[in-house]
Amino acid sequence: MYRIGVDLGGTNIAVGVINDKYEIIGRGKRKTAMPRPAKEILTDIVACIRMACDDAGISTDEIQSVGIGTPGTVNKETGVIEYANNLQFDKVPAVAILKEMLDVPYYLENDANAAALGEAMAGAGVGKKSFVAVTLGTGVGGGIVVNGKIWSGCNGAGGELGHIVIRFDGEPCNCGRIGCWERYASATALVSQTKAMMEQHPESRMWELAEGSIDNVGGRTAYDAMRLGDAWATQVVRQYEEYVAVGTVNIINAMQPEMICFGGGISNEGETLLAPVRAYVEKFRYSRYCSTQTEICRAKLGNDAGIIGAALLDE
Repeated sequence: MYRIGVDLGGTNIAVGVINDKYEIIGRGKRKTAMPRPAKEILTDIVACIRMACDDAGISTDEIQSVGIGTPGTVNKETGVIEYANNLQFDKVPAVAILKEMLDVPYYLENDANAAALGEAMAGAGVGKKSFVAVTLGTGVGGGIVVNGKIWSGCNGAGGELGHIVIRFDGEPCNCGRIGCWERYASATALVSQTKAMMEQHPESRMWELAEGSIDNVGGRTAYDAMRLGDAWATQVVRQYEEYVAVGTVNIINAMQPEMICFGGGISNEGETLLAPVRAYVEKFRYSRYCSTQTEICRAKLGNDAGIIGAALLDE
């Protein structure tokens, strides 16, 4: 028997067949193609499941379970995606609809939590009893895994690490608070910070890398210009790394996990990002005199973390 993992995102539906070694042996993928009705998206999930089974050379009768990582909040008991703003889902009875099309056991989980479980069980966190995954993407996603199980609080909404506040007088967040970590440490935030510096300094080499258009700025622009010796880009990067580090210290002070791993596009900077974050953490964490400290590293599974983690939701 094989398990299926579904990573449902605002852009793509990605599905994988997982064997008992946590390896993806078959894949299916389609565009989410928002906006459209929830049932159409769920129909495409089933189509991708069948596609992945064909790719793996198995039949749907060999499916042990299907796990789905979705944005937003889910009720794991009822199988309802209660709210996912970027999918425009509001109280969608996902499991009931899916079962009408393919009658197998389904498990729902928040996508960041599913990705954290994947990294904990098959990636950077293998062997760790307490593990936190942070994704620096469009927002700041977070997931907490303790003893191989997702920790999501009393109501399934725990682990929203992007919405810890790092500046109480800061920028408004779409969650309704002010100064959330997400508003300063996400890839989206880094792009905004880069653009703001460029507008103040037309002499910056960031303009050269962006081919003269602010619309071409991405998450790598400031880092690439810093490597060329641009002082303004260096200022952007150093400030951004401090924002990442402040939130990291907050997580460590609150939980003291064995490991925090960083994923998402910005994590591809590797030690260029992580070394300054570690230096800040070492200086400011409350546990600075403890013999055992939280390890900070880069995630290993990339975009497959969500698929693998979703497949393991039945454990």
